[in-house]
Amino acid sequence: MENEKMVLCGANSYEMKYYFNETFNALPDSIKDELHILCVLFTEEVGGVFTIAFEEDGNVVLETNADDDDIYYDEVSSGLMVSEVRRKRQELFESLSLYYKVFILKQDISGLVNENE
Repeated sequence: MENEKMVLCGANSYEMKYYFNETFNALPDSIKDELHILCVLFTEEVGGVFTIAFEEDGNVVLETNADDDDIYYDEVSSGLMVSEVRRKRQELFESLSLYYKVFILKQDISGLVNENE
């Protein structure tokens, strides 16, 4: 069975919609705004569907895909953009991972803080 992921947020260029998982409403508004802008700008740039999710262990994953008949979607460009977003927003994703581990997975924070130092 494939690993279950919990979607944090995502944008869909076909439906021109943004999704935010209400489970994470406790995140600061500034973080929610940053995620919203990030997702929408990504799909404006490369098209398709872009999601930010958590793996079972709390790691953040960025995923992008497109409809099979989308001739404008460039898989290479989207892959490069995912790498760029991950690099530029590394601190944000590390913080989100820690948030997920503490508040969703209920892991002991003392072990997590020492692990990240």
